[in-house]
Amino acid sequence: MTRTLETMLTCCTLVASAAIPPGAGAATAASPAKISFNGTDFLHRWSQNGQNEFTPAGEEDLNAWKSMVTINVHDEARNGDQLAQLANQVLGRYQANGRVLRTDSKPRTKDHEAEHFASVIFASPTAIEAAFARMLLVEKRGVVVVYSHRIYGAKVGDQMSAWLAQNGPLVEKALMAWEGMPSLAVLGALPQAAPARRADPA
Repeated sequence: MTRTLETMLTCCTLVASAAIPPGAGAATAASPAKISFNGTDFLHRWSQNGQNEFTPAGEEDLNAWKSMVTINVHDEARNGDQLAQLANQVLGRYQANGRVLRTDSKPRTKDHEAEHFASVIFASPTAIEAAFARMLLVEKRGVVVVYSHRIYGAKVGDQMSAWLAQNGPLVEKALMAWEGMPSLAVLGALPQAAPARRADPA
């Protein structure tokens, strides 16, 4: 069931037991690849096994980023039914590791398969992260595009609540309308990292 973002803003201070995925290691070597989202350029930092991470200039340290776009390619999802299964799996991981703020779906049309959306809060004793995920088919492959915003500190629930109130609906609208994703061939050609890396919930 879809839940409005406003009803969940107070939950930011109540999810200290939910896990933020552990911080990343050092970014890979500089790459010219970049994307633009919501008026900001994001530079490629890290890729492995279909997971591709981008952060703005000045946020090269993947242990200290504040904004990130992650593009996860799932080759196993090839049609609308499989995308729906993927979306349910992603939502299940979000529910297990964080506090889901909102879910939504765009119905299938004659030209496009359905798309799915979820937003979630992850919290730890040292930071809170808001993640907005769009799940869609791109070139007949399931793709999960995630915009994440992180605030560091021990007691930053009120700050995240204020950020969500001001930015949450705008980020969701921008994400669901975003048309700037690179082709799968471009993503597949990005420099790949060594095996040691965190697993992303999406």
